Amino acid sequence: MFDQITRASKIPAPGQTLPATSYQTGFGGKGSNQAVMAARLGAQVTMVVKLGQDVIGQQTRQHYAEEGIQTNFVYSDEHLPSGVAPIWVNEQTGQNSILIVPGANLALTPTEVREAATAIASARVLLCQMEIPMECNLEAMRIAKQSAGVLTILNPAPSGPVPDEIIHLTDLLVPNESEATALTGLPVTNAEEAERAARALQARGAQTVLITLGSEGVLALTQGNEIIRIPSPSVKAVDTTGAGDCFIGSLAFFLGAGVDLRTAMKRACVIASRSVTALGTQTSYLCREDLPAELFV
Repeated sequence: MFDQITRASKIPAPGQTLPATSYQTGFGGKGSNQAVMAARLGAQVTMVVKLGQDVIGQQTRQHYAEEGIQTNFVYSDEHLPSGVAPIWVNEQTGQNSILIVPGANLALTPTEVREAATAIASARVLLCQMEIPMECNLEAMRIAKQSAGVLTILNPAPSGPVPDEIIHLTDLLVPNESEATALTGLPVTNAEEAERAARALQARGAQTVLITLGSEGVLALTQGNEIIRIPSPSVKAVDTTGAGDCFIGSLAFFLGAGVDLRTAMKRACVIASRSVTALGTQTSYLCREDLPAELFV
């Protein structure tokens, strides 16, 4: 996805027109954000995605290469444009509202995913999102489960129906509050409600469920019925766009490096909290050398 970010002191109500203070563009998309964050921490990342044959697609492919992300399975569609995401940011609170236009993302096929089977099977972590067709995620998960040692993570975002099969194939399910509500029908506004939703997801067949709670941190319910609660560091938020992706990309990196879940959650919270103090999505993501060395001990 290609972000188109507008900032204003107030987000307009329906039928209302207001002046904005700034506009900028940048690379985005949930999968891309998570991939870039993991790569900046030192992971070897392969991306499986489809772009349009347009300027945005060309720039995105080059961007992956510059970030050190393998592009062997970055496909192009000759009919659909690259995906875009118009984003509105409230400058008073740092909160955002986002619409996505998936474009070529929706043209990715299970056959193309199978072409990446060797890369998937040899990975330590397979990280999936819902900006591509669900059958592609299912194919990737099935391939991963045929190979021992691949940790499967699903970030069920943007919100949408999630079939039971993919929940059963997922080792770590990572929704935010609204996504957890969409999956369970239960309100999720605090840690207690998050635990209730996590148990409902386990009743559907989920193994470990981790729910991100924004400024309240994260809560996990493990397959062994352990509750892990990690508070988020207190910071002055400037722009929360992409913070969840920053957390998940960091979490995937640390889990792939063999760090235990509690420690990985704690370290990912620190990194994500740094991201909200700067403007933009990937532009707010720090590299390993810019972060405290103790995070990597």
